[in-house]
Amino acid sequence: MKIQKSYTATDVHVAGEAYRIIKDGPLIHYSSIQELNEQFSLAYEEEINFLLNEPRGFAGLMGCLVVPPFKSEADAAVIFFDHNGTVPLQYGGIAAVITALLECGQLKAKSSGEYRLETISGVIGVAATMKDDEVKLVKLRNEPCQVVQTNVPVSYLDLKTEVSLVQADHLYAIFDKAELPFEIELEDLPVINQWGQKAIEALEGKHAFSRVILMDHSQKNEGKIKTVTFRPDCYIVRSPGFGTLAACCSYLIENGDIPADKPIENESIFNGKLTAELSAQFEAGYEFSFSARGFITGMQTYVLDPADPLFAGFLLK
Repeated sequence: MKIQKSYTATDVHVAGEAYRIIKDGPLIHYSSIQELNEQFSLAYEEEINFLLNEPRGFAGLMGCLVVPPFKSEADAAVIFFDHNGTVPLQYGGIAAVITALLECGQLKAKSSGEYRLETISGVIGVAATMKDDEVKLVKLRNEPCQVVQTNVPVSYLDLKTEVSLVQADHLYAIFDKAELPFEIELEDLPVINQWGQKAIEALEGKHAFSRVILMDHSQKNEGKIKTVTFRPDCYIVRSPGFGTLAACCSYLIENGDIPADKPIENESIFNGKLTAELSAQFEAGYEFSFSARGFITGMQTYVLDPADPLFAGFLLK
């Protein structure tokens, strides 16, 4: 085998969402994180395919490129990317990156437990609690979320219901599971997938949205909800989702369904869990503090053989 390129990456999952963190890449000149972000899709095109596409990756894998910080107050800088190029701030990615940097020794642990990561969206503060050289808990806050519209009628084939729209890191369309004849459980995955496709088709061309949430809030009085989140391509997000949880909490607080002073735990169909607590309320919406934990799942060196017929990889969704 002739090796043309190789990259070392650290894989981390946060509540089921997978992130691939790389700290080496093409040597290109950039003077700011904005300039790196602008050049990334072209300069790193081969690396995006190489590291995220199958057979080395999969459709839901998120990439994180870590570089030295540009701003003196930051501990590191990070660019988030998916199969199509750079993406805005990823809260799960923040938790994944801080976990990898601290547990792998690339970032010295601070007695304060407070760290700052520079992103295209600004410098983000994050708190990490460590014990025995292991990150036990990561806390961070989101940008304010806002309920845009509630109780919007939706009709498509036999689907007749209402949806609410909430702006968080994405524009979420939230559906209530109360009247549906299935549970958000793995054994009901086939019918959940069918419902998700139908809901997306019902919204397309009529309502703007970036994600669809099916929410079960039957245990809201116990501080628990359960959700499944779909991308527009019908791919199910693999975690409870920081944005999903913020959107659902905003909707429930706005409706008076849950008290604003109690934490809420969101569980995914894959049993991943995230907790959020309201930290501030503004005219512009709600800000939440999240608690999560990242787990390193592997450290691999990926190599590219120029004779490989699947040079650019592929994706199955």
